[in-house]
Amino acid sequence: MYWDVVEVVPEPEHCLFVRFKDGLNGRVRLRFEDLTGVLAPLRDMQFFQRVYIDGGAVTWPGDIDLAPDAMHAQVAGEQAERERAS
Repeated sequence: MYWDVVEVVPEPEHCLFVRFKDGLNGRVRLRFEDLTGVLAPLRDMQFFQRVYIDGGAVTWPGDIDLAPDAMHAQVAGEQAERERAS
């Protein structure tokens, strides 16, 4: 799908730079307070940096992954907002 992730780079403060199959790219910040339950291991920055791509999804060991379509919508929305503001 167009929202498949083709590049992911972990950044400080639980932020990810992502590039999607359709060329859209940007940053997704995970809120520390949302990293609970299955996502709790992502609180550890050493673990967070072990991110990789599996089947177009941002993934970590232990079958932790993020929905690429939701990430695409977030990045696209933030990009549209910046364009409206300029």
